[in-house]
Amino acid sequence: MVNVKFLSIVSLLAFALPVLSVTVRINQLGDSITGSPSQGCWRAYLWQKLQAAGITNTDFVGTLTGQSCGFTFDAEHDGHGGFLATGIVSNNQLPGWLAVSKPDVVTMMLGTNDVWSHLATSTILQAYTTLVGQMRAQNSKMVIIVAQILPMNPSGCSDCNAGVIALNAAIPAWAAGITTTQSPVTVVNLYNGFNTATDTGDGVHPNDAGNQKIATSWFAPLSAVIKSFRQPAPVVRVELCHYMASVAVMDIPDPPHVKVARGVST
Repeated sequence: MVNVKFLSIVSLLAFALPVLSVTVRINQLGDSITGSPSQGCWRAYLWQKLQAAGITNTDFVGTLTGQSCGFTFDAEHDGHGGFLATGIVSNNQLPGWLAVSKPDVVTMMLGTNDVWSHLATSTILQAYTTLVGQMRAQNSKMVIIVAQILPMNPSGCSDCNAGVIALNAAIPAWAAGITTTQSPVTVVNLYNGFNTATDTGDGVHPNDAGNQKIATSWFAPLSAVIKSFRQPAPVVRVELCHYMASVAVMDIPDPPHVKVARGVST
């Protein structure tokens, strides 16, 4: 009699698929420095830099749009000329804008007009806090990047830049106090390296050189945020089964003339 036994050997192969990128909705919130047709061209240069770096999973969103920077780009935004951070709060305007744009990320550059209006740093920061709360009410996982604003030297406002310096000095501690793991608030420094004499046309609003500098300052922190939205690669497990057969030794009776150890003979 022959006994055949099958041995099943199971192998597991695990491998990861490529990282999945999701489209990140980005709202650029600000005043005329963000929104004006030519002064807001840093948004166009920023979009161009992202594209050149292969970061194409973006959607700039907002209630305003316009193409006037010399090339086509994703132009939606919320840069409202002449607006104050405190005014946006007092008029409760941000919730309506966010309901339209539904962003994952907000880049906020507000405060220039508040400083120009000689408002106290503490008052401006209170408005920032309200705005962040409204962003989180729209999206509990909102990622927020807040700018330390540009220097300013407008005609007739000799103390404006002192107000900018005071506000910018207070922003990092404010951000540290309001950031959360679920909805982080980070700060980007737009002040350093920006020269109102060469980078603006009027001491406030950026010219082309200024827009290039602003785009460069936003690029690294925004790129890092966009990359953080990439979904982890799923691990796929494949089960492979191999079968091997082994044949048992046949039972053959001892020859009649052989005495075996067990003491049986015929």
